[in-house]
Amino acid sequence: MPGLRVEWHQSVPSTSTLAFERAREGDPGRLWVVAQEQTSGRGRRGRPWTSSRGNLFASLLLVDPTPAERVGELPLLAAVALAQAVDSVTGSYQLAGLKWPNDLLVSGAKLSGILLEAETLPGGRKAVVLGIGVNCTSHPDIALYDSTDLGALGFRVEPERLFDALAVSIEHWMKTWEPDGGFDAVRREWDARAVHRGKDITVRNGEQEMTGTFLGLDAGGHLVLGLENGRRETIYAGDVFLNDHRS
Repeated sequence: MPGLRVEWHQSVPSTSTLAFERAREGDPGRLWVVAQEQTSGRGRRGRPWTSSRGNLFASLLLVDPTPAERVGELPLLAAVALAQAVDSVTGSYQLAGLKWPNDLLVSGAKLSGILLEAETLPGGRKAVVLGIGVNCTSHPDIALYDSTDLGALGFRVEPERLFDALAVSIEHWMKTWEPDGGFDAVRREWDARAVHRGKDITVRNGEQEMTGTFLGLDAGGHLVLGLENGRRETIYAGDVFLNDHRS
């Protein structure tokens, strides 16, 4: 893809782990690491990510991405890009909605996972890796939330074709994001797909839990929660659950 390189593998422990290895070896970044299978995939908060063949496993390595102070916006950018890529390969329109911060949901069931990790390299360089997994032909049975896959939804999509669409979409949105104010366009597109806007949700971060109405995103992409007492609370991290439902 324009401006990006791709490294393909049959099976790896984790595409993100391999991407960080490449960064430590001196890779300049803008590198995709893609595998048909992962044996030690991981999700947010250290959770394992089921990595069966037939699904998409890809990690994008960025070294010293600009603007550095806005790296935390990248997972929302990736979610927007992936949602558009899914539309492209399925011939649908807004098939997947977005759950804060970066999950794709179809009818309340999780279709994909996106994980942002960062590491400071020798010499002060910053390696940032966006790990992306998409359920194309199978999905795990997880107690925490409902899940689905494109095949179960009636779409036969090869992971390689989905990756090609994703790489093009990511490239487009990164060019949009990089200039000053570029995140505004990403945020508007994310908000247009938000599945929980105006709904009562619970946000859990470790042992802490807060309930309120999802009002939208602030300028930095953080969740704005409306509380019963009329106050607004800005949420920087956590797992979101629709009240009375697993998603």
